[in-house]
Formats: sequence, C-alpha cells, structure tokens
Amino acid sequence: MEEETIRRSVREGYARIAKAKGSCCGPSASSCCESDVSRRIGYSEGELGSVPEGADLGLGCGNPVALASLRKGETVLDLGSGGGLDCFLAANKVGRKGRVIGVDMTPEMIDKARSNVSKFRHKNVEFRLGEIENLPVADNSVDVVISNCVINLSPNKGRVFEEAFRILKPRGRLMISDIVLLKKLPEAIRRSAEAYIGCISGAALKGEYIKMIQAAGFRDVTIIEETRFPLEYVVDDPTVRKIVKRLKIPPRKIRELAESIVSIRVRGVKRGQRISGHG
Repeated sequence: MEEETIRRSVREGYARIAKAKGSCCGPSASSCCESDVSRRIGYSEGELGSVPEGADLGLGCGNPVALASLRKGETVLDLGSGGGLDCFLAANKVGRKGRVIGVDMTPEMIDKARSNVSKFRHKNVEFRLGEIENLPVADNSVDVVISNCVINLSPNKGRVFEEAFRILKPRGRLMISDIVLLKKLPEAIRRSAEAYIGCISGAALKGEYIKMIQAAGFRDVTIIEETRFPLEYVVDDPTVRKIVKRLKIPPRKIRELAESIVSIRVRGVKRGQRISGHG
C-alpha cells in the first residue's frame, strides 16, 4: 500500500474508534476499550482512576509512562496521543511546572482528548493535530518522547524517529511501547488495510525497528521489556477475527501469526547529532 493510502485508512479507522469506542490495536478478549485490557498491559488501578473518564480507549500495548522515569518540570510529548491516557498520566508525573503535548493525526481523536482536558485537575496538557512524521513541535524543546502502539502504524517509521530526535533536547529520552515482528508476515496480511489498522501488517521486524532508532541518532537503545501475546489474545481480538475470516487463514497459520507478534518497550537517548536520514 502507498503511504497516503495507509494514512487515510488509519485515519478513517481511528476516527470510527473515537466516535464509537470500537476495537483496534492491542490484544483483547472482548473490546479493546475495556479498562481490564489496560490493566493487563501494565496500567495500575490507581493510574486508570487518576485520568478523565473516556481517556482510556484500550488501544495500547504497554505503559510507556511507567518506564519513562518522568521528573517534575519536564516537557513530554506523546506520539499518537489518542484519547489522552498517557498524556494525563505524564501530566501527573511532571506536575504543574511541567508540560505535556499530545500529537495525533485524527481530528476526532484530538476532539475527544481536548474534551477530556476540562475534566482533568492539571491544566498543563495540550493536544495538537499533526502527523508524527512531521511533528508540529520546535527543535530541541522536549525532554521526553513517549508513544504507545502507534509507530507501527506509520508507513515511514524512520522519519518518525528522526522527528523524535529533532524535537528532543540534548540528553532527551525516548521511551516507547510498540508492536514488532519476529518474522515476516504472509503477503496477504501485509497487503491488508484492516491488518494495518489493527497494528499487525504495519509492524516492522524487531531488528529493523531497533536499527531505525539507532539510525536516527539515538544512543543506548535498549529493549527493556519484551512480551509475547498469548494465543487467545490474538485469536479473540475482533480485528484479527475479521481478517482471519476474510482471508480464510487456517488455524495453524493463526498460531504461527500469534507467535510472531511481540510487544516491546524501548528506550534511547539523544546524545548528539543525527548521523543518517530516511528521506
């Protein structure tokens, strides 16, 4: 699929989710929007109870805020902020003197996130409409970049990491949760728009993903956690079921598919200038 076709499909898919709380990225036994899904991937009861109702859409694959070691007064940017869950959690960490910016390319998601700001006790959160490949943020202005199961949706992941490097201050930190692959997917799934929106076909191989982060200029790139999704999570996800039915994928192939998908938490540090580019 061409880049613009992918972006349009993703934007339309997430617009539907914002309006109807539909299912999408991440493992789910029923609906991705249920809070038990967020608990399974690393969010505590206290965290979920500290954010406005409606901020948790259950679209993540980890909890980047928990691993980011955020400090009071820092500026944080969330790539693909969705309903604002991670932004609100980050705002709790950085306090009144800190600042949190969420960027999302789906107007409906931005509207949903902005509506949640009025319900939140801190006023240090803002949401901007924009693509994560072309961030509406100044150079060297952010202390920490976080992201949760979003970069896999980008058709130009190298550019995303370059942009994250650009906006980070010297010694700024990258902390992301994302979906990667241990082996290549069947061609039919890679061509599927549904699979792309469902965070499957857009995912990169784990080694390639790490190399893209390093190529953008980041140093000390480390996988902190790696979790393989249980088979039932993948099989029971509504998006996956739809893909399986349409493509007539046999049970054996479904198991192979599940075993090739992992969630990783990755960190990196901006220590110098970017050493290569991605066009």
